[in-house]
Amino acid sequence: MQNNDTIKFRLGSENETEMRDILLMVYNALREKGYNPINQIVGYLLSEDPTYITNYKNARTLIRRIDRDELLQKLVRNYLEE
Repeated sequence: MQNNDTIKFRLGSENETEMRDILLMVYNALREKGYNPINQIVGYLLSEDPTYITNYKNARTLIRRIDRDELLQKLVRNYLEE
């Protein structure tokens, strides 16, 4: 049986808070190492290539804890709601 209904879901606030905290830690680690954090994070999100993220302060391991699809949905939602 094929279901063509769109599935809607919203991230829980706990998950959103954890995602934000991780992104901030990764952002700060990249900045401290002299990288452009926005470019590096976008590169990672588009390619899923972990080498965009430094190992400094365990940032590469941290960013992998975030579900990229969920993060991208949240980013688009926030952008459109602004």
